Amino acid sequence: MNCPVCCYENAEDSQFCEQCSWYFRMYITGISEEEQKSEKQRLLKAREIWEYNKNLREADKGLPFEAYTDSATGMEFILIKGGTFQMGDTFGDGYYDEKPVHQVTLSDFYLGKYPVTQGQWKAVMGNNPSRFNKGDNYPVEQVSWEDVQKFIKQLNRNTGKKYRLPTEAEWEYAARSGGKKEAWAGTSSESELGAYAWYSANSVGQTQPVGQKKPNGLGLYDMSGNVWEWCQDWYAGYLKGPLTNPTGPSSGQHRVLRGGSWYFNAGDVRAANRYGDSPGFRDLNIGFRVARDY
Repeated sequence: MNCPVCCYENAEDSQFCEQCSWYFRMYITGISEEEQKSEKQRLLKAREIWEYNKNLREADKGLPFEAYTDSATGMEFILIKGGTFQMGDTFGDGYYDEKPVHQVTLSDFYLGKYPVTQGQWKAVMGNNPSRFNKGDNYPVEQVSWEDVQKFIKQLNRNTGKKYRLPTEAEWEYAARSGGKKEAWAGTSSESELGAYAWYSANSVGQTQPVGQKKPNGLGLYDMSGNVWEWCQDWYAGYLKGPLTNPTGPSSGQHRVLRGGSWYFNAGDVRAANRYGDSPGFRDLNIGFRVARDY
């Protein structure tokens, strides 16, 4: 079956296009005439998004990273090539829970280019919990870890893919441009931080639209500042390592948050800084981005 959006040839019994994630609902028998009209409108919009993103992909050729866009949602992802790095307080000026510095090896994975936006949350969940309800391109906030799990479950239903939260190790590796010795996502110079991050010194007391600052070395935006980001792991002290694809302890009381936010100072938006809170906790500082296995 050729996909009506991207023309990829799929198996005849496919429910989703393997290339662009188009859901073949309009070919299911028994669908009403009104639903057929709705599906045709959805098809036209999906084709428009696919063409737009195809042009973006052409423009991205030659960049030092590989990107793709989920056509069902418009969410953009960067392929993070795996490797080995020293995780934790490599500068020696961090908090106690950033120690010991330990060796971690990770496999390839995809990570959202931006934090999930209010528009993306509304498209999947049909509501907007954010305190700073100022536009679709602002990061969604006021979402708990448990809320995020519901979002991901619905997102996976809608796309036919297996999205998830990043592990804490994946998050730090990606924030540090592939495990480089970077204090913040994209730089180690505090004088340059304002070019890469929204934090207490420049945020004017609120979140800001995603993607307005410079990206880090992997093309990821807002990894330092704007909103704290939930990770999959339970929060606990570090093991000494070496570790391969660590996922944290099997149980706990708090889930990991990373990256700091618009409210916090330069020291708290460092790439190695850690925080943990209850899985049901919501706050106007807290959002997330999603990951996917390669």
